[in-house]
Amino acid sequence: MNHSSALRRPPEPLLPSAPAGEMGTPIDRERRHGRGTASNASGRYEPLARLAFDDGWLGLDELPPFKTTVTVDATRKILARNDSPDISFDLSINPYRGCEHGCVYCFARPTHAYLGLSPGLDFESKLFMKPNAPELLERELSVPGYVPKTIAIGTNTDPYQPIERRHKIMRGILEVLERAGHPVGIVTKSNLVLRDLDILSRMAERNLVKVALSVTTLDATLARVMEPRAPTPARRLEALRQLNAAGVPASAMVAPVIPAINDAEIERILEAVAVTGVRHAGYVLLRLPLEVRDLFREWLIENFPDRYRHVFKLVRDTRGGRDYDSTWGKRMTGSGPVAWMIGRRFEVACERLGFNKARASTTTEHFRPPRPAAQQLALF
Repeated sequence: MNHSSALRRPPEPLLPSAPAGEMGTPIDRERRHGRGTASNASGRYEPLARLAFDDGWLGLDELPPFKTTVTVDATRKILARNDSPDISFDLSINPYRGCEHGCVYCFARPTHAYLGLSPGLDFESKLFMKPNAPELLERELSVPGYVPKTIAIGTNTDPYQPIERRHKIMRGILEVLERAGHPVGIVTKSNLVLRDLDILSRMAERNLVKVALSVTTLDATLARVMEPRAPTPARRLEALRQLNAAGVPASAMVAPVIPAINDAEIERILEAVAVTGVRHAGYVLLRLPLEVRDLFREWLIENFPDRYRHVFKLVRDTRGGRDYDSTWGKRMTGSGPVAWMIGRRFEVACERLGFNKARASTTTEHFRPPRPAAQQLALF
């Protein structure tokens, strides 16, 4: 027999060293095989927290594993506008909500709370797609007075996550952008981007595209623990090589840098990127906003029990003594000696390898609205 008990949400743990019992209830490993997080706690907007427990009749053994479900998101607009001063783009598109890659550290996880779902396992198993995104984009680009600016795709959830193979929403978006001569910047950690190399290479000839791939580690075992359903590091590096060979401006993102987990690899990752021919890179320090903090802590306790306190100590050293500092201008790189050292190591390695000497740029000179503006008929 399965029971679900409605409880008032307990107060948020104050210390990163709090015992596991104060966090979300861990889900059995078999039920979450291939997933990144260990629990599925309710989102912060829910008035009640529901906790599944075994009443002694072994009812939890009968629960099915978490399977990926995809629901249509009936959105009416596809272009999102950004006003954060430390972000380099004004317009973005998110073809999907949630991400099956399952990266435990994903800063987009808290957005699932807006849907009444958990930023934990729900985020990576209950996905939402926007199949009408190409049509909506075509309509919005054709609005009189629209001013073209580079559209960012992949800044929230990955547009080339596994379900894109079937639904091909991203390819439809690129077809609209190519026809309209509209610039785009893509961020992904999937070699599935190579499926659209034909479109990307044509857009690159007109300076309409740039692509960044995230390479978090070169250790395939660590990558599987951190990003269970994302392509292997080797495949991402090969994708960078092929993009560069096809003339598509490409860069690598060493992101996120996690102290005492993957920070020792910064130089090796950049050296591996250099072999692909790519000569541009950036980095982002680990971010732990809202629910991500506790999900990351659960992950550390499960996978690195011998160092999770040390990791959080270093994280706090980069965030002014807190788990996270959302201050614009600091949230991507942190502050303090530890953050400075990470940034300096990255800069020195880039200088040695000849990175970031020139910056790829896109243009709006080719833009033409994909639909002709509606005209009033003449009476005579």
